[in-house]
Parts: sequence; structure tokens; C-alpha cells
Amino acid sequence: MKKPELLAPAGSFEKAKAAFRYGADAVYCGTGSLSLRSRAEVDNDDLRKTIEFAHELGKKVYVTINIYAPDSVYDDIEKQVLMLKEIKADGILASDGGVIEKIKELAPEIPIHISTQANTLSAHTANFWYKNGAERVVLSREMNKEDIKELIANIPEGLETETFIHGAICWAYSGRCYLSDYMAQRNANLGDCAQSCRWAYNMYIEEANNPGNIMPVEEDSTGTYVLSSKDLCLIKEIPELCEMGVTSLKIEGRLKSEYYVASIVNIYRSAIDDYFNDPEHYDYKKYMTEIDKIKTRDLTTFFFNDKKNTDYQEFAGKQYNPNFEYGGMVEKYDADKSLVRIGNRLTVGDEVELIIPGEIKPVEFTIEKMWDSETGEEVDHVNPGKVGQNVLMNIPVEAKEDWFIRRKRK
Repeated sequence: MKKPELLAPAGSFEKAKAAFRYGADAVYCGTGSLSLRSRAEVDNDDLRKTIEFAHELGKKVYVTINIYAPDSVYDDIEKQVLMLKEIKADGILASDGGVIEKIKELAPEIPIHISTQANTLSAHTANFWYKNGAERVVLSREMNKEDIKELIANIPEGLETETFIHGAICWAYSGRCYLSDYMAQRNANLGDCAQSCRWAYNMYIEEANNPGNIMPVEEDSTGTYVLSSKDLCLIKEIPELCEMGVTSLKIEGRLKSEYYVASIVNIYRSAIDDYFNDPEHYDYKKYMTEIDKIKTRDLTTFFFNDKKNTDYQEFAGKQYNPNFEYGGMVEKYDADKSLVRIGNRLTVGDEVELIIPGEIKPVEFTIEKMWDSETGEEVDHVNPGKVGQNVLMNIPVEAKEDWFIRRKRK
């Protein structure tokens, strides 16, 4: 049994660094309007830096060109493919047949990964892509574990598989959504989704024989979130995913923060490593304890265990975690006064946690004293009033640069 790759989202160079620091084997990112997250845009300079940084660590970067492309953007696609060839991207995710042909023509040395947008549900489809140059297929979220096992058993050994294990689920089938385009004139299949499914809706029915007699349907003061999905979480299923031989386990979230990416990657890194080190004593509950501190919606296993599962709608809407929040990041450790870049209001007496790469249990401590980093004056609280604002505090263990601090809310 081979340990699967842990693949993390990178909506920026800083997020890529956070993902690698906390244990990702590879990251995926996109540029401009040619990926399905145009708001998580990594410019070409950042992309070059990301790839150089990853390769220095012996890790990988996959780049998305997974839009469904009209003829008008093929000049841009050609430029992008040639640029990715120059900077030695480790793979390109695509779903459009024309884009795939262009990659094969201009950069045959770059591995082609078939995006989840292509709806790969069967070994027949996976084999089709393999015959047409693919080295990896990202499996459809709608597959359950039996489907995945069947597919892996019936594809060539040289064809890799990738599946989502954590993050947001699109309400539409494999992300092929037109709701955003219809309601906000923002095309989800061209990377500009407005997430219309996450909006609150007021729903009514009108009696046909009594026009104007409008009655609300199952709503409260916040309306209803009938299209919004819970977030996928397969932490309990890590042993099965490893045993069935999935090549790469993928975390969703290019629009999420550095803190979120680092925290989730650290949890799954620990879970995968712990399972391989001691498979008989894998206990998912300790990982769930940490996930509960950073989740932003309720969680679901979606269809992985049961295609008839109906527990995947988030009817209450988006709920931020009420108990914990991002506190800051270590800029420089010192045994007496460490420099911390704050992310939220910190107050003397706050209970905080230092998230250590490779350790599932954070180091808990109470902020006893703080000092203004510029004046050296002791302060009892500090607010994040400007980008990069710093404070000095005592951290009870040796901490490395760019480790994250989580704050318990009062």
C-alpha cells in the first residue's frame, strides 16, 4: 500500500507556502480567467515563485486551465500553456477536449489531469481519457466508495486517481452550474461563480384560484438556504481511501484563508501519517476535535458511504465557528518576547493555541503579557488596525516562523 499524495488548494503564493509548511505534498492553483476560481487568481510571477518554492522542497504544483473554453480565449490558452511549460508546472488540470488537445500539442511533457468538471464516473470514461493523453483523472464527487474501487480495479496502473476529501460541495452536478450566470451574469464555468446557491431565499406558493394569496414555505426570519450544501469531510474514511489505492487526496478551498488551509492540511497530514504508522489504532475522533475548531459549515460525507444519503443540505446557511478564530502568525520567535502578526483582537488573558506542523494537538497557553512591537510599551489589548500589524508576546515553546495561533472566543 502506497501512501497517497495530500493535495491542497493555493489561492496565492502565501497560501501555497502555508500548505507546504503544514504538510501538503502538492498544491493546485490557477491564473487569470482560465480556471474555475478567477477570484483566487495567482499572477504569473507568483506562480513562478510557487513552483520554484515547491521544487526546492521536492513538492509539486498543478495548475488549472479547467474552464469550458470558447474559441475567443484560445490565444490566451496557448500563451498560458507555453508559460507553464517554461516554468515547469508539474501538471495541468483541464476538462475541455479542445484545451487538452492544445496542451498535448504545445507542452506534451506536462502531465494532463482531467478536472472534476469532466464528470468522470466510470472506468470506461477514465480509460477514454487515458487513451487521449491523461495521466490522472479527478473523480466525480458523486461517486461512492464502491464506484471508486470498481474504477481503480479496471484502469491501467499508469493512470492516477484523485478524489476530494474535504471542503465545499457545489449544489450542481460536479460543479456544472448555470444558476450564477442566470442570476448574477457571472459564469461559473468560466471561473466567476457568484455562489448564488449560498444566498438566502424567501419562498412562497400562490393559490391558483385566489391570485395574491401568497403563503411562505418553511422559512424563518433569515429566509431559507434550500440550495446551500454542507461541507465534505472524509476524515473518518481515511483508512478506506488509503486501502483502496486512491493516488491523491484533495482538499477544496482556493478562496479560503492561509489559516484555514494550514489548519486543515495539518489535520489530514497527521491523520494519513498516523494511519500508516499504526493502522490498528486509527481514531478519527481526535481529528474531528480539531476540524470542529475551524469548520465554517456543518459537515457531511456526501455520497461516499451511501448514494441515498440526504444529509448534505445546509438549511441554516453559512455558520462561522462560534468558539475559535484566527489569532495571528509567528513572525519571529524569541524566548522572552516573540514577534506575532495579529489577525484578530488579542487581549491579555486570552486563551490561545499554537498550531504545530505535524502535531495534531496544539500547544495551549494564556497570553500573560503583550508589548507594542514599535514602542516596546506594555499593552493589555491590540486590534488589527493595519496590514502586518505586530505585537510582542511570550510563547511557552520554541516556535517557527509562520506558525499559526488560534484564539478561543470568549
